Amino acid sequence: MKKMIDKYLFSIITIVLFLVFVCYSYLSDFKSGIYITKHNFVPLFLEMLAFLPLMFLLIGLFDVWVPKEKVMKYIGKDAGIKGLVLIFLLATLQAGPLYAAFPVAHLLWKKGAGIRNIFIYLGFFSSLKIPMLTFEIGFLGLKFSILRTLLSIPVFVLIAIIMEKFLITKGYEINEG
Repeated sequence: MKKMIDKYLFSIITIVLFLVFVCYSYLSDFKSGIYITKHNFVPLFLEMLAFLPLMFLLIGLFDVWVPKEKVMKYIGKDAGIKGLVLIFLLATLQAGPLYAAFPVAHLLWKKGAGIRNIFIYLGFFSSLKIPMLTFEIGFLGLKFSILRTLLSIPVFVLIAIIMEKFLITKGYEINEG
């Protein structure tokens, strides 16, 4: 138990401080604190409670049903363009908030996906999801969306390559499967 408390001490302190802030806000009628709680924290917390269990269920099924060898073969370190296309499809066809991408990225890492493909996945997921693109086209137009997408793809790939090289030169262990 002590080990777990030591490991999560910062998180525990943060939660306790937030709860103290909320209590203080209501007791002292601090309008900003009440507003933050009612209009920011509570709706986002409820969204997470509704979304994350399903997300973890899907991740669990992916973990059980997709063998590590397949992930390593198709989106592993040496997957090349085929891996890039698969990562693009995986990221763009998903829906949901960005925090849902991190458990998927962790699972891909655990299954042997290349670090470059993990970074590409996170970049694509954050800005190239099809549900998000449909809204963008409606508000900003098809020409803008196509141009932004075509410019974003090489930028995310370049950033992923730089991050991979940076991690290797810093001596971080790169997942070999």
